[in-house]
Amino acid sequence: MNMSFQEKSLWLVFLSVLAFSAFYFALALPGAGPNVMPGQVALFVAAIVVLVVAQVAGHIVIAITDRRTGTDERDGRIALKGTRNGAYVLATGVFLALCAGLVTEGNFVFTHVLFGSWVLAQLVETGSQLWMYRRGV
Repeated sequence: MNMSFQEKSLWLVFLSVLAFSAFYFALALPGAGPNVMPGQVALFVAAIVVLVVAQVAGHIVIAITDRRTGTDERDGRIALKGTRNGAYVLATGVFLALCAGLVTEGNFVFTHVLFGSWVLAQLVETGSQLWMYRRGV
């Protein structure tokens, strides 16, 4: 199975976002109070910094090992469809976060529903693009 640079990049993004968001939520959610605490903000910033460093390093490795260049028309269509799918999830998540903010005390639930919807939208976007590459759309 020979994957293009775009497909390898999508796998890197999908797996790294999944791993680092799972790590963050596993540490931030247990024992949470009504408001986001400074330790949780520091954990969030650290997770994002590590995520960015991991993705940059991964993309460097992919670029060095994959010498092929260029994209085709299919790449653009797949990217647009994936973005559309992720946008639906993100819009729903923003609405749910606003609703949660109205009915819960503090900012913890609102913040984490919003962040969780961003993560889910990113996973839907990249996952649907990967599915379309595998399907040959």
